[in-house]
Amino acid sequence: MNADERRFAVLRAIVADYVSTQEPVGSKAIVDRHNLGVSSATVRNDMAVLEEDGLIAQPHTSAGRIPTDKGYRQFVDRISQVKPLSSAEKRAVQTFLDGAVDLDDVLRRSVRLLAQLTRQVAVVQYPTLTRSTVRHLEVVQLTPARLMLVLITDSGRVDQRVVDLGDVLADTDVARLREVLGNALAGRKLAEASAAVAELPDTAPEDLRTPLLHLATVLIETLVEHPEERMVLGGTANLTRSHADFPGSLRQVLEALEEQVVVMRLLAASQDSGLVTVRIGEENEAEDLRTASVVTVGYGSGTPLGGMGVVGPTRMDYPGTISAVHAVARYVGEILTGR
Repeated sequence: MNADERRFAVLRAIVADYVSTQEPVGSKAIVDRHNLGVSSATVRNDMAVLEEDGLIAQPHTSAGRIPTDKGYRQFVDRISQVKPLSSAEKRAVQTFLDGAVDLDDVLRRSVRLLAQLTRQVAVVQYPTLTRSTVRHLEVVQLTPARLMLVLITDSGRVDQRVVDLGDVLADTDVARLREVLGNALAGRKLAEASAAVAELPDTAPEDLRTPLLHLATVLIETLVEHPEERMVLGGTANLTRSHADFPGSLRQVLEALEEQVVVMRLLAASQDSGLVTVRIGEENEAEDLRTASVVTVGYGSGTPLGGMGVVGPTRMDYPGTISAVHAVARYVGEILTGR
């Protein structure tokens, strides 16, 4: 090893030991636990350089050092091989998610899995409507003057709306409406579908224009992106078990997680399916999360349907966390795009 490689090996050893023990790491411990093939004096010299570069710091008068945010960043950027899930873990993940009965169940199970695998707070965003395609629209006649619209997207998202028409419709008219709306919507992106529905009252047979106007108004409200996106959060108790990692700031982190807008902004940045993003400490835009690390990824095949990830202390098992987030996102994407 040259000097730079050796110093990175020392940094990697400090990260590994500090994540494992939560205790500052000294040169003797590094020599004893890691086969670097150098003396304690050499390790001490390397630690002095790492400290001068701002990659490690001395928290108090002990001889040990801990990684800084900058040190964790260099460690994460140079992870050459993410620790894969074991075969047993992969089977357990797949079996658990395959047992889900609908979209809500898939996302709830995903959050539970991520929280259990990483021992952090897990969050999953519902599929973003603008990225979805209409798979099917069902028109159900509840009464002669009341219809229920059931819109199903390719991501498994289901929206139901009840429409009071005011006038009685015959069964044959309901069937005609179902055909007209189905032809206009099926296979279209939601934004395109909204535009197509808006034109229907002007182009439809005259006797269907009034009921179509009622239906189109409700459908456009459904198809246009909801101002508030939904998400599922789980494993908050995991943070309280790591309260020592958040001296004086755990409350702010928990409050930030309760602010849906803050979390949605984090997940919205996950634009590429399968590409894991890691934000460490001060890299987080939200001030209340600057003592935490956030690991996120987009899920879905090709264009991501939404984002998922975990929030935890900067003293995190980054290789294991990245692997878990990536694996769960891949399985969720396969389940939703395969439905």
